[in-house]
Amino acid sequence: MEVELRHLRSLIGVVEAGTFTDAGIDLGISQTAVSRNIAALESILGVRLLHRTTRSVEPTAAGERVIRHARRVLSTISDLQQEVSAGASTLRIGYAWSALGKHTPELQRRWAAALPHNDLRLIRTNTPTAGLAEGTADFAVLRRVPDATGITLVQIAFEKRYCAMSIDDPLARKSTVTLAHIPTIPVVMDNGTGSTRPDLWPDGQQPEHTISTHDVDDWLTIISSGTARGVTAESTAHQYRREGLTYRRVRDAPPVPIYAAWPTTDPPAALQEILTLLTDLYL
Repeated sequence: MEVELRHLRSLIGVVEAGTFTDAGIDLGISQTAVSRNIAALESILGVRLLHRTTRSVEPTAAGERVIRHARRVLSTISDLQQEVSAGASTLRIGYAWSALGKHTPELQRRWAAALPHNDLRLIRTNTPTAGLAEGTADFAVLRRVPDATGITLVQIAFEKRYCAMSIDDPLARKSTVTLAHIPTIPVVMDNGTGSTRPDLWPDGQQPEHTISTHDVDDWLTIISSGTARGVTAESTAHQYRREGLTYRRVRDAPPVPIYAAWPTTDPPAALQEILTLLTDLYL
């Protein structure tokens, strides 16, 4: 037997849906067919891919690796189908938090004129490489250097840092804040993809209490409750407006570098045009 797309679709379907039954509904096949496809894939690869209990289904370590490859394969197939039907190639730009902030609409407006033969798709992927390592992006906008090999980065701009806080926060009465103002209550940080780490503060002034999160929506929800603050790039302040939350510029914080990134061995065909377009947005 050989690995088939139906095997990969069933594996991804179970991981995303959480159960074999729901995966079958999403895929339009029976639960038995889903189970059979995954059993066949495990037999072909010779490894257990999923931990099954009465309440949950979780990938094994081997399963996590296979899932990354499966997503890449299915994404490539999807892109192939879209290119054939649309007659144009799609370029996927990944980002972990906020794309280009206030410049995102302008990027979308300029794209058609600058790259008429490439459709633009912006994809939020909360991983350190914003989808490059996972194969879900061809190009990425990053705000921290990932611990990954095989990726080329070029710095294209800087952004100011802002403190996110509840509208009831005493700091909300200020027009700007300093780093020293912020850690009087816990500070929320996304240690995987966020642009802020404890070393942003000088020694002796670092936050005593931090809250870890793994997604910008969770980050915003915690801050909106008034129990914590967060520090982020200017783009987040523009892209994520939420009731009960406000932003103030951190006047003494170093700016956040913005990087363009792509696979070293497989750069986009229109790489130079993309870099010029992104750089011009910040001029």
